[in-house]
Amino acid sequence: MQAPDDFDPRPGKPVALSPLVRRIVAPNPSPMTYRGTNTYLLGATEVAVIDPGPRDARHMEAILAALAPGQRISHIFVTHAHLDHSPLARDLSEATGAPVLAYGDAFAGRSAAMQALAATGEIGGGEGVDATFVPDILLADGAEVSGPDWTLEALWTPGHYGNHLSFRLGDEIFSGDLVMGWASSLVSPPDGDLTDFMASCERLATLPARRFHPGHGAPVATPAERLAFLLSHRRARESAILDALSDGPATAAALAARIYTDTDPRLLPAATRNVLAHLIDLTGRSRVSPVGDLTLDARFARRS
Repeated sequence: MQAPDDFDPRPGKPVALSPLVRRIVAPNPSPMTYRGTNTYLLGATEVAVIDPGPRDARHMEAILAALAPGQRISHIFVTHAHLDHSPLARDLSEATGAPVLAYGDAFAGRSAAMQALAATGEIGGGEGVDATFVPDILLADGAEVSGPDWTLEALWTPGHYGNHLSFRLGDEIFSGDLVMGWASSLVSPPDGDLTDFMASCERLATLPARRFHPGHGAPVATPAERLAFLLSHRRARESAILDALSDGPATAAALAARIYTDTDPRLLPAATRNVLAHLIDLTGRSRVSPVGDLTLDARFARRS
């Protein structure tokens, strides 16, 4: 997950990406958020905010300070309910009167399989979840919302998170944490679902897009190439997992330690969650099966 670019913005400073789009990076850098969360501002008069970010007074001040005379925030869009994307939405709404729009609450959009796994409480998950998040307005897949000079189409793209939306603005897509340039996304069940992740990437690959604006990192200038890489990367991980299981049953943690040999040790827990997501997906496709109950520490065996 080494960052392949030189993206190094100054937190809190608005940067114009086009005549219509500005980006402000929140002051929350980490191994999982890279330089920080990207907050986007769209429009010349009625301004839409995409992903207000973490609950941080400095970032709130930076967003409000970016408004020019005659501008007001009219809509607040949230891609998904992780703590680095959604918590500031409510404070910003109270300060501006703008409604918060999203697919659903923090637990919306889970597949039946993930709902069943969550009910058992045996596989962990819940990393960084904004459990109290509830939008004012629900956006169904394909819904359109407009301002005087912008129209956003909501695209339900679960995988990284069940309630994850991407937003299409003409030939540009705000891809949240589904597609980023600096790293592949964390998929941690039951909040994340690898089966859905692959389907969402395949869906975005069918759309004509010139550029992706991700939740973290620099714009993705070649979306088709990036999506092809992410899909092939996940398929390669699947092959590596199956190959490793040819030597006998193993846990997700043991498989991650064996496969992610070039990963920053701080990210190995996230890698283990990604491996678990693969194992659950492979179980659903009858390629592997848990030895006993499907739990966080279960060993998985390859099926012939």
